[in-house]
Amino acid sequence: MTEDPIADLIAKVAAQDRAAFRDLYSAASSKLLGVLLRILGTRTEAEDALQEVFTRVWLRAARFDATKGRGMTWLIAIARNHAIDRLRTKSPAQAGAEGDELDAVPDSRANAEGTLIAKGEARRIADCFATLEPEKAQAVRGAYLDGLSYIDLADHYAVPLNTMRTWLRRSLLKLRECMDQ
Repeated sequence: MTEDPIADLIAKVAAQDRAAFRDLYSAASSKLLGVLLRILGTRTEAEDALQEVFTRVWLRAARFDATKGRGMTWLIAIARNHAIDRLRTKSPAQAGAEGDELDAVPDSRANAEGTLIAKGEARRIADCFATLEPEKAQAVRGAYLDGLSYIDLADHYAVPLNTMRTWLRRSLLKLRECMDQ
């Protein structure tokens, strides 16, 4: 095993190892879903795209070259490119535009109301993170903001892999409850 467990899994997938493919899905799907969701905008569309991305990974795993980059970077590039391709192939009616496709492009400039809402949400998220035990909050940040694998986190905190999964699942549920209040 190298320092890049995702690259190791991709190499095994290239050899048609189904167990490695399941492990790769478990390790990378949440991060890739987040990338797809940010680009495509809807969960349904992102989930459909995720299935197609993993089909591409299964078919093209042999093309991965670990000397050119990390495994997760390669997977994110596939997801990003696929999402952009999906956006390009949408008809104007699907994109919600009737003639001028530029109307379908969201305005990314921050307005005063949006800035205030974002600051309020950021404060709520920070407050909710504060309700978690410090090491569990750091584990959630590591998994979902820094892209660390569950295996890396389990090693870092010296806990079994299933314990780390339980930490993350329970912490996310607690964060969801806090945010819903």
